[in-house]
Amino acid sequence: MKTTIESDVPDSRGTNAYHADPAFAALMSIYTPAGLHQVLGPQLARMGALVGDRLEQLALAADKNPPALVLRDRTGLPIQRIEKHPAYQQLERYAFGEFGLAAMSHRGGVFGQPDKLPPIAKYALVYLFVQAEFGLCCPLSMTDSLTRTLCKFGSNELVSRYLDRLTSQDMDSLFQGAMFMTEQAAGSDVGAVQTVARRQDGSWRLYGDKWFCSNPDAALAMVLARPEGSGDGTRGLSLYLLPRHLPDGSLNSYRIIRLKEKMGTRSMASGEIVLEGAEAYLVGETGQGFKQMTDMINMSRLANGVRSAGLMRRSVSEALHISRHRRAFGKRLIDMPLMRRQLAKMLLAAEQGRSVAFHTARVLDAADRGDAEMAAVLRILTPLLKFRACRDARKVAGDAMEVRGGCGYIEEWSDARVLRDAHLGSIWEGTSNIVALDVMRAARREGAGDALHAYLGKCLQEDIEAPLADRLRDVLDRVMSLLRAASGQDGLAEASETRRAASAVYNIASATFLAWEAARLSRSHAFVAADRRRLAELVLTEKLAIRDPLAPAEGEPEWLADLLARAGADVETSRMAAE
Repeated sequence: MKTTIESDVPDSRGTNAYHADPAFAALMSIYTPAGLHQVLGPQLARMGALVGDRLEQLALAADKNPPALVLRDRTGLPIQRIEKHPAYQQLERYAFGEFGLAAMSHRGGVFGQPDKLPPIAKYALVYLFVQAEFGLCCPLSMTDSLTRTLCKFGSNELVSRYLDRLTSQDMDSLFQGAMFMTEQAAGSDVGAVQTVARRQDGSWRLYGDKWFCSNPDAALAMVLARPEGSGDGTRGLSLYLLPRHLPDGSLNSYRIIRLKEKMGTRSMASGEIVLEGAEAYLVGETGQGFKQMTDMINMSRLANGVRSAGLMRRSVSEALHISRHRRAFGKRLIDMPLMRRQLAKMLLAAEQGRSVAFHTARVLDAADRGDAEMAAVLRILTPLLKFRACRDARKVAGDAMEVRGGCGYIEEWSDARVLRDAHLGSIWEGTSNIVALDVMRAARREGAGDALHAYLGKCLQEDIEAPLADRLRDVLDRVMSLLRAASGQDGLAEASETRRAASAVYNIASATFLAWEAARLSRSHAFVAADRRRLAELVLTEKLAIRDPLAPAEGEPEWLADLLARAGADVETSRMAAE
């Protein structure tokens, strides 16, 4: 008789990442308009099913088969082509094609909707997609943010020429986007950019080296360059749109020198580019390039934070699945106090990231509709999310690998890949120090700290239970006093406190948003609301309270086991939910 042998190693393959995350649908009910929620729900479920199986397998294959640069064809003619593995190309078809993730914020038609969709639709789907594949999210984000920047600052002629192709869901006509900004001499000091723009024969021509260019064969790229004769620093920079091919079909005058051998995001090409008189189009006014590029950078930073939140959720989901199904010393791992404590820390960081990401999407929607107050709040929430969630993702991904144990260190599983990818978040679009300083800059120069203080205060007035609301309000005032000191708003700048202040602001914002979510969900989703409230309390006690490191710890709260039990469903449960 043939018997089935079951492995002792838990495998979550087949889990629907949307249905296995019970809080997700509840949160969508408060972050999306009622009509959109009905449209978006089935798409999230479809994406969740793909993430749990098909996209995961494609991502593993693409990671093991990185792109290759082909400089010449077999006759010796220069072609500058990047060959991508079929698995990566299939991932592109899902993201750009089937789900229209780069199109939905800029035109109607995606999912049959007549109008463009609000930011939460895109970010919720990306939050799921990144749980399978991170690398492709870079070209996806850059295409989306390039389109936004072009529509916001570009001429009508440029917009009409390129918008349809930038937002196409037909892979044969799609134009992907990129951003070529990093230079070896400049690094994070954008004002030191050396690429020169010269006016020749009625056109702008770019000359210089760009050191780190992701998606280097993109059809269009935004490039910062210094017009010949302009001043030093960021004020002398202008923004240009660089096409890969000229109108006659020939390659533009820039070369991809080589591709980077990267620690993570191996599925996606990053390279070095030499501009040799490449023709480009001025975007907006001369000398306004840094200000215009900042909008694109901020959108990339927001996308980066959303992706880091998604990676944390992936890590938590895997850790919960393993701890429920792996036994040691006669017990399930999740029944052991030390494991529950580790899982609780991971879950807390992941849910903080999700709440700040989703709420920032809500604020972005209001800002784009002309709300000046929300524009100021967005200005500080974006770098806060980029700063803290990206750092937390590295820790959470590492802890998840540890929960799986030795198998987590094996590349057949995705733990190592997720950990490698998670490290990019703290580097791309500004290192932690740079982004923390940007938080202080927004607070000091643009009044964003005061705007956030006022906005969080309003959130705390929305039916949040008095004891919790009072505690949050007290801590909020203290945190904002620290922010004013660290940013120099009170006349005494304490630069050494920048990171501590930024972390404190992120923590109080996340606790406030968790409590706000709990209040809005209290009638429709009681258990989710209770969990959000407890998570808000955990932020206060674990991250914003004064604690004696040598004092004996208090006992585990009685509700912790139930919180972890509701934090994620297994394969069978998620399949039943899908049915």
